[in-house]
Amino acid sequence: MIIPATPSSSSYCPFQTSMASSSSSSSSKKGRLNWYDPFLFTISIIFAFILFWTIYCFLIPNPNPNAFPISTTTIPHTTTTTKTKSNSTSTQTITGPSFYDNPSISYTTTSKITNWDTHRKAWLLSNPTLSKPLFMLTGSQSSPCRNPVGDHLLLKFYKNKADYCRLHNIDLFYNTVLLHPLMATYWAKIPLIRAAMIAHPEAEWFWWVDSDAAITDMDFFLPLHNWVSLNAGVFLIRNCQWSLDFMDAWASMGPQTPNYESWGKTLKAEFSDKLFSDSDDQSALVYLLLHEKRKWGEKIYLENEFYFEGYWLEIVGKFNKIEDKYLEIEKRSPELRKRKAEKVAADTNAAVRERYLREMKMRFGRDGWRRPFITHFTGCQPCSGDHNKMYSGENCWEGMLKALHFADDQVLRNYGFKHEKVVGNESATAATVRPLPFGFPATG
Repeated sequence: MIIPATPSSSSYCPFQTSMASSSSSSSSKKGRLNWYDPFLFTISIIFAFILFWTIYCFLIPNPNPNAFPISTTTIPHTTTTTKTKSNSTSTQTITGPSFYDNPSISYTTTSKITNWDTHRKAWLLSNPTLSKPLFMLTGSQSSPCRNPVGDHLLLKFYKNKADYCRLHNIDLFYNTVLLHPLMATYWAKIPLIRAAMIAHPEAEWFWWVDSDAAITDMDFFLPLHNWVSLNAGVFLIRNCQWSLDFMDAWASMGPQTPNYESWGKTLKAEFSDKLFSDSDDQSALVYLLLHEKRKWGEKIYLENEFYFEGYWLEIVGKFNKIEDKYLEIEKRSPELRKRKAEKVAADTNAAVRERYLREMKMRFGRDGWRRPFITHFTGCQPCSGDHNKMYSGENCWEGMLKALHFADDQVLRNYGFKHEKVVGNESATAATVRPLPFGFPATG
């Protein structure tokens, strides 16, 4: 910006005087310079331009950053600023060599990965701020559901998982494509987990949750140990070489292998209560634990403590009484009745509630009255509608809605609302909410 040189006081006084004094004689005015003097006119134009440009620069961002290039050397963790041939600036990401540059490490299940622990450790040393304890994976088919209400139910199940992940700062990936064309239905999870381990080396644990499983205790957070539960529908698996090897062994019984039919016969003969002859993920998992226990069993923990994956028929009929018991705790606790921001409530209320649960000796499981952590609607098949003949589709539908509303009330509570129960009609319950009075539940 060009600024005119400052004139001397003697040469500048006439202008200042003529603007300040109104008592000067007309003859003296005629003898002095006025606004129409060419020199002052030029100065005025320059001053007006400077004033206009100053205001313009403050009000309107520079539309062309290349017009006034500014040299900056701000270099974040893995980026640097470089100049292009057109003298403009562009940002390039510089991560240095890592396993991503190794063509032998594939996202697919067709090739074996070795030395993964070493590769991942090196990446974490280069990116220490990105480390995260847990990453949730789930998904459903890419095409619309055959069951008329299937897509609606899957949306509700997805919202349930998204709510939990938001409350506990967990990343969530929902997959709707087959990462291996032959590994469909229940086998589709294995290539997804394999790809996710490479895509997210920052995650220490991956948590697979089937699309028909609902998280029904929004307070509870997983104690992360070296374990999975004995169900292929909900499990935790660590991001390490052992897990990759285990999944290779598990997938070797899948439909992408030439031994698929043979494994189906083997599993059918092994488990007399198996309903179909195809090799499935659940039977294959149990087979590995039975016949290769020394190789795999020492690093697998079978959870049976806190309903990590509860069977829905044992649980759905208990939700009303469980809710009443938790409301009794809140009536006794001013801290739990106190309104809080959602994130604050997620961080603090669980510990407060846990003290009361222990004082009341409330247990997990079939005979306890604690909220089940996960309620799994095994056999209900909400998308296809091909439910197990042991129970009716209506029972599945009503049970799923009841579990989802039970969980959703825990979320809505922080927004000041609650589902209005319509006895015997879960669909009506889904559509109706009521505002909660101040101090609930002591006052309402």
